[in-house]
Amino acid sequence: MGKSILTQLGRITISDDVIASVAGMAATECYGLVGMASRTLTDGIAELLGYDNLARGVEVDARDDGLRINLYIIVEYGTRITEVAHNVMDTVKYVLEKATGLPVAEINVTVHGVRVGARRKEKRS
Repeated sequence: MGKSILTQLGRITISDDVIASVAGMAATECYGLVGMASRTLTDGIAELLGYDNLARGVEVDARDDGLRINLYIIVEYGTRITEVAHNVMDTVKYVLEKATGLPVAEINVTVHGVRVGARRKEKRS
C-alpha cells in the first residue's frame, strides 16, 4: 500500500517495497550483522538472503502515527546480540527518517540465526 505525503505541489507516495529495501540496506551496514533472513523459518533453518532480496527480510506497516518495521536478521557468532540489535534499530530509524521524511514509530528485530564467520588461515613459517 505505502505511505502518502501531501505537499503544496501534490502527493508523494512511497511504496512499502521501497521502505523495506531502504531498511534492509541500512541494516546490512551494521557491525555484527551477517545479513537479512527470510521472514519464515523453513524446517528451523534461517535462510540468508542475497543483496537483491533484502526487502524479503523486512515487514513494513505504515500507520498514521509512523512506520512500524519488523526486521529478520542473522548475526555473527561472537558478537553481543543485544548490541547488534540496538545498533540495527538506531541505524534503520535514522536512515529511514532521513531518506523518506516519515516518522518511525517502532522497530522490532527478530534474530533468526547466528553464523560463524570465515576463519582466517594463519601463515605458518
